Amino acid sequence: MRRQSILSAVMRLLNARSGIARLMAMVALLLALWAGWQWQGRGGQQRAAAGEIVGTVVGVSDGDTLTVLDADHQRYKVRLAFIDAPEKSQPYGMRAKQALSDLVYQQQVRVKVVEQDRYGRNVGQVWLGEQDVNFRQVQQGMAWHYQQYARKGQSGEEFSRYESAQSEAQGQGSGLWADRSAEPPWQYRRNQRDGAG
Repeated sequence: MRRQSILSAVMRLLNARSGIARLMAMVALLLALWAGWQWQGRGGQQRAAAGEIVGTVVGVSDGDTLTVLDADHQRYKVRLAFIDAPEKSQPYGMRAKQALSDLVYQQQVRVKVVEQDRYGRNVGQVWLGEQDVNFRQVQQGMAWHYQQYARKGQSGEEFSRYESAQSEAQGQGSGLWADRSAEPPWQYRRNQRDGAG
């Protein structure tokens, strides 16, 4: 909440001599409070306070993004760390979304938050019991191991495990690897931007 705006409105209210000036100051105060409440509400629903989110998956946007509702009824948009699934408009994009949904929708999960992305989403490793959901998407051939970002946050052992899972899925032609010329989503997004510009 913007304390400066509220303080200014309170001061105008206290110093106002006419009824109209007091009314306008009161309206300004209410607007400042409302704007602060709106801002705080949006931010509170997007950011995990303690680095971990525990809750029920109530939405799956695509093959690497979901929404978790915690016990306090706070919603958190979560981008799965270390992987990148095909966009919905790409081949296998909807299958990747369905695979993630089949695995976690309406299930209790734990998210180990790694960072916040530029869109305000929590980027994290999602666990369904002892199962690493992010890894499972790669293992099924429903996502790429996103090496560029994984190098920052994964241990060497975990990085190797994800690489091996991707190589195995690729070798077996699982999921998106049935298409030997599958376009990585980061390249697809770049091509879409370049084509739109």
